[in-house]
Amino acid sequence: MATEDDYTAQPFVPDRGGLPALREAAAECRGCPLHRDATQTVFGAGRATARLMLVGEQPGDQEDRQGKPFVGPAGHLLDRALADAGLDPAVAYVTNAVKHFKFTRAEPRKRRIHKAPTLRETTACGPWLAAELDRVRPELIVVLGATAGKALLGSSFRVTQVRGTLLEEEVHGRPERLVPTVHPSAVLRSDDREGAYRGLVSDLRIAAQALA
Repeated sequence: MATEDDYTAQPFVPDRGGLPALREAAAECRGCPLHRDATQTVFGAGRATARLMLVGEQPGDQEDRQGKPFVGPAGHLLDRALADAGLDPAVAYVTNAVKHFKFTRAEPRKRRIHKAPTLRETTACGPWLAAELDRVRPELIVVLGATAGKALLGSSFRVTQVRGTLLEEEVHGRPERLVPTVHPSAVLRSDDREGAYRGLVSDLRIAAQALA
């Protein structure tokens, strides 16, 4: 019986082909148990020529149902924040560190409640993110929240320490430029939603300047 140490998507990731080949292969990924309860794999979306890549945590309820990333409330807020920061969301490639929705239910048939993936589950999904970075080769990565940051930069990542700064780090063997910020869902949960939104837009403006 497989243990958490055996979790990895690597055997499912094709060596060749572009984003369509990756997306097709990811639909059959069984690299960790999260696929069992999720409706479907939610792979990244956008152009292979995108200059900007946005990396979040995992799909939410709406993403799991529709099969597309960032189509729920957090995604709508992110689109607005990007526009307010001077970034066109239509030209970004958007994806998540984990490709399946992890959730819990208080009672059967009740609303599905987001549950954060473990570091091991995030690591297991890492080969998909590495493959997306290889195919897209973005000029800049916006890191949305702690889970995405740990997936890209290691377990010591703390979003509160580096948000709104331009980092230059090696990620999956390639030098990358990154701007970390909070996940838009954190803005929705904030007691001071207006202030949290302004902070997100301020961070995204740093990304816009880096791409100018």
